[in-house]
Amino acid sequence: MAKRKIGMWLYQNGGGDVIQKKMIEKLKQRDIDVVTNINLRNAIAKNGHILYKDLKLDKLDLFFSYNAGEQTQYQMYLYKALNKVMPMINNFDAFELTEDKFQTSFLLRNNNIPTADYKLCHRNDTHHLQAIMKKWSKMVYKPTDGWGGVGLTKIENEEALNMLLPFLNQINVRYFYVEKFINYDNTDYRVDIVNNEFVGCYGRKASKKDWRTNVTSGGTVFKREPNEQIIDLAKKAAKITNLEIAGVDIIYDKKKKEYLVLEVNGIPAFATPEQEKIGIDYNDKKIDMIVELIDKKTFKKRGY
Repeated sequence: MAKRKIGMWLYQNGGGDVIQKKMIEKLKQRDIDVVTNINLRNAIAKNGHILYKDLKLDKLDLFFSYNAGEQTQYQMYLYKALNKVMPMINNFDAFELTEDKFQTSFLLRNNNIPTADYKLCHRNDTHHLQAIMKKWSKMVYKPTDGWGGVGLTKIENEEALNMLLPFLNQINVRYFYVEKFINYDNTDYRVDIVNNEFVGCYGRKASKKDWRTNVTSGGTVFKREPNEQIIDLAKKAAKITNLEIAGVDIIYDKKKKEYLVLEVNGIPAFATPEQEKIGIDYNDKKIDMIVELIDKKTFKKRGY
């Protein structure tokens, strides 16, 4: 049996370099070689192949792409092409879906997964936004793409909405996506799922100066145990979006008295060394589950 070989592009900050080293060792135990740090920014497409230096990426048994902070349109374009001829984790269709907040919410709601009420309208249909503002009283403008809470804007009255609209028109936003602001306790659950199985969970809490729980917005991480309802909701969301690896953000709506899926992330970060010290210690379990998934997918690709 010829050795299997995969490509990997995994973030290196926040302990990612240690995660990568552990993953490579476990893959080697299964006779799977790894070519690391394959940044598609430095790849080219030529005559039916996608080349990274002298390596034909399309001849690999699998490509594991796990780097949220350095994605470019060019990389995504090649990611999509590679996924047509070889296994990817995450698969491109699911990754592309969950990069778009509206498309994700639309699919989840159509599969009876509770989410925040939302509205998408054309940039010229601002009267619809003004009407929904009167109905909701508070809402959140969200760029349909992006991560880490970047661009999220809380709109608390019509005056704030009227101030925001000219700015969005100036930056040539084609459509507006807004969600009803949920009355919650300023904390959330981040639930990690691999291959439709529960891995672990932690909580995030917004700072006193912000309403967002994202760490990049000043939120803090804490150890938190989910109940079965939260785990079941996260697993359903991951399965509906078809992500092999998912981080599902869940909050509790105090008014409706139910849990809501706020977001589904295709590149949920591993716990940092600092987070591991406070008891968020499921990195090794997550690594084992990803290695098992890679093993199965590469076996299937080889036709074994």
